[in-house]
Amino acid sequence: MASGLRALVNSAKKLAIGDSGSKAALDDLFPIIDKAVDGDDCDHDCANCVVQYPKNFKIDEEDDLYGFVKGWSTHVLVATGKTDWVRDVADEKGSVMQAIGGARAPSNGKLMLSASNIPTPHHSSDYSEPTTVLLLPAFTIVENVTPTTVPVLITEIISKAPTNDSPLEPVTLPRALAAPLPEGTPATLTELTTRPCPHRVLILLCSQRTRDARCGQSAPLLRKELQRHLQPLGLYRDLDDERPGGVGIYFISHVGGHKYSANMMIYRRPDAFGVDKVERAKLAEGERVAPIKAAKPADETEVEGEVGAGQCIWLARVKPEDCEGIVKFTVLQGKVIKPASQLRGGFDRSKGLMSW
Repeated sequence: MASGLRALVNSAKKLAIGDSGSKAALDDLFPIIDKAVDGDDCDHDCANCVVQYPKNFKIDEEDDLYGFVKGWSTHVLVATGKTDWVRDVADEKGSVMQAIGGARAPSNGKLMLSASNIPTPHHSSDYSEPTTVLLLPAFTIVENVTPTTVPVLITEIISKAPTNDSPLEPVTLPRALAAPLPEGTPATLTELTTRPCPHRVLILLCSQRTRDARCGQSAPLLRKELQRHLQPLGLYRDLDDERPGGVGIYFISHVGGHKYSANMMIYRRPDAFGVDKVERAKLAEGERVAPIKAAKPADETEVEGEVGAGQCIWLARVKPEDCEGIVKFTVLQGKVIKPASQLRGGFDRSKGLMSW
């Protein structure tokens, strides 16, 4: 009876989400680890994990996950310098999130809006100060954003940026745009400016305690464990570290599905570290995967245009003991370890496939 009811509920969910026409089966969207290719220990959890969730940390382990994420085209992370917000971030008074929530939608599809703990330019949580947004999948940083400049941001940058179903081709966005700001605005703020995000991979963790306490608990613990595995590789980047390459880890507002906490979204540039095709099972004893730590210089990217993220891999039910494998296989190589129990969805632009 329970399985029949679950199947009925799943059918209703899928009907509500619809089909983009590029919807991939669970086994087709992302590569899945294979012991013959990735080694006998590829599905092992971390044996020496230094952090654990609280004993009362309980989540839904029964629901099917894959294919129930509503599709989106672009994703904006607004820098607030905070890790928690009001229940709906579009209700943060005077914020860029509120302005985006009340503005006309982009012309290139659904926009996912997230507040983030990315530091603001003045390291202040005062919404009257200009802030920064990170646009995905474009991997583009937009500076000097205020509520007043949001219409220009949407029409001239977001609407012209690559989307999750765009071909993997370079797109050049304006490096500077005049913004219709009030008279007397300092000259340094009269333009929206854009630049490439320096990182190769972005890991987004829901931290919004006001929506669910488990998100506020899990995000800092996962970041600590991810840092432990990324630092020996030279890939960890803290919030103020803009060295080229590496992995940025940001806390974001509610993305849905907090009963499956922790939710983790991993945006990867194509072959982010040059090791996507490495077969670990064929490495000599003691030989390790050596990721390329930096991208090409930013000035080359500016000339050629920005390709952006090739993949977004959205995982759930992530625990600290999963982090070692996620770094080794998902962050470095774009593979999924536990698709049946952890993969919620995402996209792969090189294949033209999505989970919706």
